[in-house]
Amino acid sequence: MRQRRGVPLGTVHHPVFARFYATCCGPAADARAGVARLRRELLTGATGRVIEVGAGTGLNFAHYPGTVSEVVAIEPEPTLRQVARAAAARAEVPVDLVPGVAEALPVKSEAFDTAVASLVLCSVRETRRALAELRRVLRPGGELRFFEHGRAPGRGLAAVQWSLDHSVWPLLMGGCHTGRDPLGEIRAAGFEVVRVRRLKVPERGPTLPTSPAVLGLARRPPD
Repeated sequence: MRQRRGVPLGTVHHPVFARFYATCCGPAADARAGVARLRRELLTGATGRVIEVGAGTGLNFAHYPGTVSEVVAIEPEPTLRQVARAAAARAEVPVDLVPGVAEALPVKSEAFDTAVASLVLCSVRETRRALAELRRVLRPGGELRFFEHGRAPGRGLAAVQWSLDHSVWPLLMGGCHTGRDPLGEIRAAGFEVVRVRRLKVPERGPTLPTSPAVLGLARRPPD
């Protein structure tokens, strides 16, 4: 990863996007779009020590069940991390917010029972490296719970996604790419996909470049 001027290595700095996201994409908007319900589905049944990458403003924190003993939430963007502190204080499980990037997680290997990747693989700089890190920090047999938007199945929307990803979208949307293949990358990283379903987000209304999504569970195979 190269260091940008004025931005420490191992951080992400999108101040304009971060302020926009924190203002416009809070819990109320999450609920209206049906995303809050999907976050609950994603996290139902999670257990033990959890690492969440790209925690953003902490919208997942309210949905962690009591079976979780601790959440270590990694968020590289300072503005988002500051907003997430309030969500962490309200959570019913202990949440420790930690600066860092998904490609170089500042935690020990095989230290977690569950990993959570929620609307983050679209924006990491190196998807394969980030997933290799998640595999490293999970214990053998540990779960990866994922909820990600990605490449459209239809050629028309996929072409739109390609055009956006190679022009203005990543610049305007904090590094987000609309047409990545998260499910394929998860499998290529050596995870065993246990269950997955394909979604349209939001479920009703027009189909957006970010509408095609997958939600599911994968495991790090036992050694």
